[in-house]
Amino acid sequence: MPWMRRRMGYSDPSSGKDILGSRSLCFMFICAFGLVTLLQQILYGKNYIKRYLETYDRSLEFNSTTCRELRQEIMDVKVLTMVKTSDLFERWRNLQVCKWVQSKEETSNFKMSLSRCCNAPSFLFTTKRNTPAGSKLRYEVDTSGILPITNEVFKMFPHDMPYSKSQFKKCAVIGNGGIIKNSKCGKEIDSADFVFRCNIPPIKEKYSTDVGSKTDLVTINPSIITERFQKLEKWRRPFYDVLQNYENSSVVLPAFYNTRNTDVSFRVKYMLDDFDSQRSVFFFHPQYLLNVQRFWAVQGVRAKRLSSGLMLVTAALEICEEVHLYGFWAFPMNPSGVYITHHYYDNVKPRPGFHAMPHEIFNFIHMHTRGIINVHTDQCT
Repeated sequence: MPWMRRRMGYSDPSSGKDILGSRSLCFMFICAFGLVTLLQQILYGKNYIKRYLETYDRSLEFNSTTCRELRQEIMDVKVLTMVKTSDLFERWRNLQVCKWVQSKEETSNFKMSLSRCCNAPSFLFTTKRNTPAGSKLRYEVDTSGILPITNEVFKMFPHDMPYSKSQFKKCAVIGNGGIIKNSKCGKEIDSADFVFRCNIPPIKEKYSTDVGSKTDLVTINPSIITERFQKLEKWRRPFYDVLQNYENSSVVLPAFYNTRNTDVSFRVKYMLDDFDSQRSVFFFHPQYLLNVQRFWAVQGVRAKRLSSGLMLVTAALEICEEVHLYGFWAFPMNPSGVYITHHYYDNVKPRPGFHAMPHEIFNFIHMHTRGIINVHTDQCT
């Protein structure tokens, strides 16, 4: 009798069939789920290995699906404060697997915007054409200050702008950041059709392997002349000798940034004339610099003063077909998280709050991602 079996401690074997069946189904489901997961991992692993190999030899095309996704990850960061610096570094590192290619459309649109606002081929420097004798020149910062263009001042200007729109095919703009140290980019830089440099940096001997030696245009901040060469009152020959490192390059100074810069900048021209130098001396047009400042303010770069590097990059975008940047980085660590010096030749920091370097670099990263400029932060091959 069933009730007797229960009382005697026996159980009905048939009563456990449902339980055993449920357990079997559950076990089978778990096994199936595990098998699917394993297959996914195997397939993902193959893709991972493939991506690793592609990463190693940098064979991903800039417009491939993977690279478009990596580029979008950077473009999704609208402002610098949206992410941690380490996150931005990681996104930038990931993008390095992609071979950069210029976007003709993006570059053309950007150049058009610069042409409308700034027009470097006509107004980068003061010339006899854009600043006639007898006119008055308003300073960039000291806007209440006005410089009468006397015949003596006028004769220092070139007749016309020395550079035209998209005159050079490939240009290299060299920043002085520590990111370029040990890069071995010297040969690549020297292969450019036109090379810009900032503030007469050292380029000879131990530095040339990384930064090259070719120079076509170099900026000089008047503060360098004041602090290192005593306003050229006595140290004219040492300054002249420094300029010899740049062969036949032209020099450009912000003579009309404020009234203090004018006299020192003019002394550079007088000194070179006294030494019978054939080196060209140009002065930034104050209205051009003011327009550039306004242009970048709209892009989120708001500072007391734009860096010399940003000014040169802006000009290069109008007078060059393709622009490559080296030595531009505004963080104490490189993209791999390794600490670097501020400059490739020293670790002297700039005055705090004067420039907005991180925001400048952030814009460069976005422009690289859009195919407008090529920002080099890795070693050159």
